[in-house]
Amino acid sequence: MTEQKAWPRLRVADWTDTRDTLHMWAQIVGKIRLAHAPLLNHWWQVTLYISPRGFTTSAIPHGSGAFDIEFDFVDHVLRIRSSDGPSREVKLEPISVADFYAQTMDALSDLGIRPQFQTRPNEVEPSIPFAEDHTHASYDAEAAHLFWRQLLQANRVMGEFRSHFVGKVSPVHLFWGALDLALSLIQI
Repeated sequence: MTEQKAWPRLRVADWTDTRDTLHMWAQIVGKIRLAHAPLLNHWWQVTLYISPRGFTTSAIPHGSGAFDIEFDFVDHVLRIRSSDGPSREVKLEPISVADFYAQTMDALSDLGIRPQFQTRPNEVEPSIPFAEDHTHASYDAEAAHLFWRQLLQANRVMGEFRSHFVGKVSPVHLFWGALDLALSLIQI
């Protein structure tokens, strides 16, 4: 295994177009989770989590089973896995949000998953419907990998911090609306 810097450097100006595209892709995946996950307080059921390879939804209930979706920034694929056994992948590459949306929905349909959700992003302006967004179409694999590595380290530090809190505490989670890593501490 290659040793990497714990806190990789990635300047915002070096990956703005990729960040904006990835943000829209994350909104699609987040809205799929929102369509299927039972409601929890503080909307914690809709967040994504940092995984050893990227961002994941964790298990999402579906019928009598479950599925999950993971952005894998090592192999650069969106991996959709079903508890029934089959899985599908969408390659992470420079494609438009519209193409990513279509490929993701096709992959879900192949697995018998047909989510119904509002098909335009939240918390952004302009809010271009996913199926019509040909504006965002950048993917720099190295920048996406570095961003995930930064979040992996922040997740580690925030996880350690939360372990010392006495009271109600959320998991460390990634809100896809603004693409921000968060932690909620509530004094009881």
